[in-house]
Amino acid sequence: MKGIIFDIQRFSVHDGPGIRTTVFLKGCPLRCFWCHNPEGIHPGLEIRFLPDRCIGCGECQAACPQGAHAFRDGVHLFHRELCQACGRCAEVCYAEALELVGRIMTVDEVIEEVLRDRVFYETSEGGVTLSGGEPLMQRDFSRAILERCKAEGLHTAIETAAYAHWEDLAALLPVTDLVIVDIKHMDPERHRLATGVSNERILANARRLAQTEKPVLFRVPVIPTVNDTPEEIKAIAEFVHQLAGLRAGNGVSSPAGSIELELLPFHRMAASKYRSLGMEYRAASLVAPDKEKMAELAAVVRSCGVPVYYR
Repeated sequence: MKGIIFDIQRFSVHDGPGIRTTVFLKGCPLRCFWCHNPEGIHPGLEIRFLPDRCIGCGECQAACPQGAHAFRDGVHLFHRELCQACGRCAEVCYAEALELVGRIMTVDEVIEEVLRDRVFYETSEGGVTLSGGEPLMQRDFSRAILERCKAEGLHTAIETAAYAHWEDLAALLPVTDLVIVDIKHMDPERHRLATGVSNERILANARRLAQTEKPVLFRVPVIPTVNDTPEEIKAIAEFVHQLAGLRAGNGVSSPAGSIELELLPFHRMAASKYRSLGMEYRAASLVAPDKEKMAELAAVVRSCGVPVYYR
């Protein structure tokens, strides 16, 4: 079985407990305008172009069968509408101004990379996290990776927006030790304006998750103009508190079945990624929340009786 990966990040400490390897899968059904991983949105392979690195050698123009590269008055013109992401231009680009984003990998190849750091998982109680993009868009590939990880005795986690059919999410639960779910907003229309989709399916899946025994960490990216007010964060925290009550009502009250919340501050470090992929970066004017703002919002979450982490 094969899938498309755009990164495998070793020594990750923010995607679950302990030291982890995070496998990023390509493809996402949401279009969050601030997305920190824009290279994970498109489900297929694509070319990243960094014009500042280009030395004008013309090798890409000669290698491209589609004529997507041209040079005019010393300027490198990349016609993305012609590109079929075959990767030949990136193969001959000595200056690394062109890069093929995404790798077609087998489950065996992913597991081979993951197992290189087994000793760190064992000493830190870490493991493997599937992220993206959206791992549920490659459900069968994701499940196969998780099955192999469990067979190797590794702790597993998935990071998902939960915008999927419940059956797709449920298919991964037997081989997943921790579910990390993004929640952006409680208002369906505000959610749609910010992400391109409504939140009804996401919230419905969150309720169904609360009726299982799987530990769930809800993550809220704190985005100015979207959800950075105490009122908006309180609405999310109250929802998470209700889910914890729902789980307790089903007889699950042990730490192993915990429901927690994490606040993640917006940042603009992805701006260069958008440019290199020919994408508009609509979050360019936003200002990242400072530590005082994050502490204020964390206090709001605590006031709702919800365990909270923040950075």
